[in-house]
Amino acid sequence: MLKNYLKVAWRNLLNNKMYSGVNIVGLATGMAVALLIGLWIWDEVSFDTSHKKYDRLAQVMVNVDMTDATYTGPTTSIPMGYSLRDQYKADFPNISLASFTQAHILAAGDKKISQMGIWAQEAFPRMFTLKMLGGHQDALKDPNSVLLAQSAAKALFGDTDPVDKIVRVDNKFDMTVAGVFEDLAYNTTYGELKILLPWERYVNDTEYWIKAAQTQWDNHMCRLYVEVGPGADIDKLSAKIRNLPTPHVKHAREELLLHPMKKWHLYNQFENGRQVGGRIRLVWLFGIIGVFVLLLACINFMNLSTARSEKRSREVGIRKAIGSLRGQLIGQFFSESLIVTFLALVLALLLVQLSLPFFNGLSDKTMSIPWAYPLFWALILGFTVIAGLVSGSYPALYLSGFEPVKVLKGTFRAGRFSALPRKVLVVVQFTVSVTLIIGTLIVYRQVQHARNRPVGYTREGLITVDINTPDFLGHYDAIRNDLLQTGAVTDMAQSNSAPTEVWSNNVVEWKGKDPGLKVSPGTIAVSHDFGSTVGWTIKEGRDFSRNFPSDTGAFILNESAAKLVGFKEPVGQVIRWLDQDHVIIGVVKDMVMESPYQPIRPVIFHLQPSWARLITVRIKPGVPMQEGLAKIEPVFKKYNPGSPFVYKFTDDEYAKKFSDEQRIGNLTTFFAVLAIFISCLGLFGLASFVAEKRTKEIGIRKVMGASVFNLWQMLSKDFVMLVFISCAIAVPLAWYALHQWLQQYEYRTQLSWWVFVMAATGALVITLATVSYQAVKAAIMNPVKSLKAE
Repeated sequence: MLKNYLKVAWRNLLNNKMYSGVNIVGLATGMAVALLIGLWIWDEVSFDTSHKKYDRLAQVMVNVDMTDATYTGPTTSIPMGYSLRDQYKADFPNISLASFTQAHILAAGDKKISQMGIWAQEAFPRMFTLKMLGGHQDALKDPNSVLLAQSAAKALFGDTDPVDKIVRVDNKFDMTVAGVFEDLAYNTTYGELKILLPWERYVNDTEYWIKAAQTQWDNHMCRLYVEVGPGADIDKLSAKIRNLPTPHVKHAREELLLHPMKKWHLYNQFENGRQVGGRIRLVWLFGIIGVFVLLLACINFMNLSTARSEKRSREVGIRKAIGSLRGQLIGQFFSESLIVTFLALVLALLLVQLSLPFFNGLSDKTMSIPWAYPLFWALILGFTVIAGLVSGSYPALYLSGFEPVKVLKGTFRAGRFSALPRKVLVVVQFTVSVTLIIGTLIVYRQVQHARNRPVGYTREGLITVDINTPDFLGHYDAIRNDLLQTGAVTDMAQSNSAPTEVWSNNVVEWKGKDPGLKVSPGTIAVSHDFGSTVGWTIKEGRDFSRNFPSDTGAFILNESAAKLVGFKEPVGQVIRWLDQDHVIIGVVKDMVMESPYQPIRPVIFHLQPSWARLITVRIKPGVPMQEGLAKIEPVFKKYNPGSPFVYKFTDDEYAKKFSDEQRIGNLTTFFAVLAIFISCLGLFGLASFVAEKRTKEIGIRKVMGASVFNLWQMLSKDFVMLVFISCAIAVPLAWYALHQWLQQYEYRTQLSWWVFVMAATGALVITLATVSYQAVKAAIMNPVKSLKAE
């Protein structure tokens, strides 16, 4: 019986090549989208799971209770880590402080490379279960030892065993390679980590301000990780350590909480001290899109199968008349749908394999199809069977219900409402498609809205160079003069934050401050020439100047900071910080240094060049960038011959702030295009069927004088009306969903009416273009041919 089902199903596919092709291509496209989204979702939910202690690691976060809200940050102070280790050793088998990830210059012989790394305590390799390929995990106990990733070791030493070899770090320290670990997976928090450096060297032999930070509870300048015991309740431990910093922090209330590793990636958004979501919203969003796009493809199958019901009614009548049961007929129709879906699966896998490089580029991932995993094939086969059963369910139940007597006597008619389910399904298809189109347009507008936001300084021509080596210290004026003499540089300055970041914040006091006001503005150490280099705008007062020796203790505030302190005339007023008085000499226009979607944070600029670890250079307007870089590179090589010339374009760093939203927009566009393609494919098939069904009517109308335009209008109007209904449903749905999405941005675009009109118009144009081919083809057919049929 099964063999007969398959044989008949195969014959039906071959006898209706056009409909079969539409079904297979449509289903394959829908399945390919679902597979791509499935791979993306798996990559997201499996983030960090390559660590064996995935369910036992947590990061210590800090809730800082400010006046307007509670802010949750991922950085802690060094004393917090030491105190946690001393007081709660029984609760946490391993604890590790770690610095921020940054680039380090590694040199061995004549080879020099730049690699990302951190300074961490000795427990870090054990906690993150690094797979050692040589040496030992406990190397960080020794302040003169370093651990390298396999790729970094190979880049420096080739195929030679690197263990016990000497490597020079940042042109400061000669350190011994005590171990080599396997490169971490790309979908991990520390996927770019290539070098691990000992914490003791960091706090004792690097910068003086890091040494001082060992006793400063309110100086949040590192990360803190803990490992809990097997079966431990992280929430209870979080409550246990919550008040650890309270007695030590004077100017603000701080509380600790534990953020489990399994939530680092998907649940990383906090509001008022509570976790409220994060990337998990994207997982749900794209998961829903995947389901709907696959549903669109299944709808095509249902529509085309039921549309051809009259053609297959005699077949059903004869089968029932000779004894076929309804269950057998259902099995027959299901077998046809399963053959189509399995053929579609083969095509879908081919499409996925071909499109993965492009999709990886869109999503910024390195995914691949796990061909060798049995679980993958089990899921794929199960997914295909479900898709086949869903797409074949309605046709199977509908067609198998025909009454044989009516069918064989020729009195069977589909009925005036028989097309209603097909119309409903077409409306569903285009509702989904139009909603995706509107979503794509709004995401694009939000990104452009933020891009066009005035940033308060000139990004073009700015580059930043990390000077985290001793060679630059004490040579600021000489480097600046040499750069200016190249003729390619307008100005140069130092700072401890890039123009696109604010890396530090501190509690400050001022006269008249409300005792209940708890604020921690950003603080940036700069040199005299910072303002002229970045091109900020002075609103009140003046810039830093070498003509005023007292500027070493002066402050310049941005507009947000000036508004915060509340002085009517801020210039000349005093702000107290680190137990010293600082005079405000100027106010500058707000600069967008962090998220372009959020309000600008209050920032204080202070003159402390010795704190600065970045050089910002402005290339002279009119000088080609490559020519300018070629001229300034020798200057940096002159003062730092042991390191490669590594720089970053401020424009590029600013553009990265849009990467998440840009990626959402690109992926939504990709899925919207495929959804429209699938919907139009089904519409093309239905239009073809309607034109074929009404061939005689069209011929008679032409004989009676109907024009091609009249016939085109007659065949197209039903489909256009369905799309109108789809737009009427999609517009309010899209408005509500996008309004909710935009609420997460303080600086956001408006939901303009013309966006919805444009999307609806686009859907109508696409519909007419799809339907018109079949309509015009039928309208221009010679009526003699259509009327003499049969």
